[in-house]
Amino acid sequence: MTDRSAFDTNVITMTRFVMEEGRRAKGTGEFTQLLNSLCTAIKAISTAVRKAGIANLYGIAGSTNVTGDQVKKLDILSNDLVINMLKSSFSTCVIVSEENKDAVIVESEKQGKYIVCIDPLDGSSNIDCLVSIGTIFAIYRKVSPDEPSGKDALQPGRNLVAAGYALYGSATMLVLATSAGGVNCFMLDPAIGEFILVDRDVKIKKKGNIYSLNEGYAKYFDPAVTEYLKKKKFPEDGSSPYGGRYIGSMVADVHRTLVYGGIFLYPANSKSPKGKLRLLYECNPMAFVIEKAGGIATTGHQAILDIVPEDIHQRVPVVLGSPDDVKEYLEIVKKHSTK
Repeated sequence: MTDRSAFDTNVITMTRFVMEEGRRAKGTGEFTQLLNSLCTAIKAISTAVRKAGIANLYGIAGSTNVTGDQVKKLDILSNDLVINMLKSSFSTCVIVSEENKDAVIVESEKQGKYIVCIDPLDGSSNIDCLVSIGTIFAIYRKVSPDEPSGKDALQPGRNLVAAGYALYGSATMLVLATSAGGVNCFMLDPAIGEFILVDRDVKIKKKGNIYSLNEGYAKYFDPAVTEYLKKKKFPEDGSSPYGGRYIGSMVADVHRTLVYGGIFLYPANSKSPKGKLRLLYECNPMAFVIEKAGGIATTGHQAILDIVPEDIHQRVPVVLGSPDDVKEYLEIVKKHSTK
């Protein structure tokens, strides 16, 4: 066994990793510029999250965002950081953020060929109680020849160039999935201020033993969801019941599902018939990561990545995770839809 305590003189940083991938793909380097700028914003957000209590960044800023969530001070800081860094990368032309009603069109002299959809601080309702939160991002190429507009972001997830998330937990981790490669995990080393590759080509388990959803909404669940949960809690084949884990921060819940396997559900219900989570900057990037890791992401009736968006803040139901677990859920949905 090698000595892991020795100082690695040949570390693979996120920048190095992306540059090597770009060189193989004979790229222009613009994508590397974009990710470098995004990493800078994530490092700054990570620092702000760590010292939020000292810097008086807890609490509510006194407004709600376009999706109806109360805006926290850290939300505003994170949103400004991300947008400013992406604009200054000279690689983006349109930025869609959860915090902005309309798409942000980058000034013409700073425009590049990429579109970024982002949730700058996902799970921010958990900020005050120190639960893990994160940043979610999705990157597309501009495909229309017209002047950049919000419509350029209305692309199905199949068109994604890259997507991923940063998790601000016991450490800061950045998970990146690219169209040409798999899923790779980078850990922020605070000593050198760089994201270091720690897990290459991550794959999700074929079947897990954890389910994750907000059971507080059980009163509003569809019969298919109720039946699936009953099967997980009271298995008829004599196997052990699944464990229930729900943090309420999508980044944390999905990351645990990626690492340990199992299933994450935020389905439609009678209270939210169109689902609750947003397609462009929550469901699509997470679905992309999970599919690249060998899992499945669905609404229950359609693959998440096949949906053609109609609005930049569109909501959809989402169920994702280990392939065998999601297939079992889909079989129950199919059974109920034919009744």
